[in-house]
Amino acid sequence: IIGVISFMRETVKTEAAARRRLKGTKLAIIGHEEKNKTLKAKIKSLTKSLLITNPTTSFGYLETAIELLKKIEDEQYNNMAAAAKLMSEAIIEDKLIHVYGGGGHTTLCMGEMFFRAGGLSNINPIMETGLSVFNQALKYLELERTVNYGAAILKYYDLQKDDVLIIFHNIGINPATIDAAMEAKKRGVKIIAVSSKAWQEEMPADHFIRHPSGKNLFDFADVCIDDYNPVGDAVVNIPGMTTPIAPVSNVVDFTIA
Repeated sequence: IIGVISFMRETVKTEAAARRRLKGTKLAIIGHEEKNKTLKAKIKSLTKSLLITNPTTSFGYLETAIELLKKIEDEQYNNMAAAAKLMSEAIIEDKLIHVYGGGGHTTLCMGEMFFRAGGLSNINPIMETGLSVFNQALKYLELERTVNYGAAILKYYDLQKDDVLIIFHNIGINPATIDAAMEAKKRGVKIIAVSSKAWQEEMPADHFIRHPSGKNLFDFADVCIDDYNPVGDAVVNIPGMTTPIAPVSNVVDFTIA
């Protein structure tokens, strides 16, 4: 009851409001109590736990996101400058800058860079709907774990020697990411990788989502930008909940993009 009411969209800010909410919407759950006085006692004991004194509380999410962004600014500046150099050289040579997401929500980074107000006009999104979140969860998960799928996509777009390719994937170990990186490397493409070193180092060598080679995305990149995404991605722990919530990867990767 506390969990359901506390995190409803409308913030409960007063004891009276909490009591009304509890009476009006949740008493069916505890309606088996024998006496009305027992219900009143339960309401009284629960209402103080329902109060949220700050309706804008983020449970530390905002602070964590800002901390990560500042860390990237401080520690990844040189890597981002190196990436910017490759990108500026492509612009001078009137070439496209290719962008690829290795599966799931990392494909959204292409959308953040392509055809955006104030963005670069020479961004070429290597978009494969099959790898995106718009292909349904279980389907895209199977495809991003399918060997040679990423290589086939790169072959279709026919990248050439010295082209610039930005690959986003915060985990950086799945087949769709590694095969794309391997194919790009064979073609002499310059790779900028945005990923998490923590994921790549902490995931077991025999983990089922790994590419059979056991390689990491950073193994192929000319420039590596660490987004410091923690294993699991979610960064907020709510009292009374055993599973963290609130992923931070896209907030950080969109900023890098």
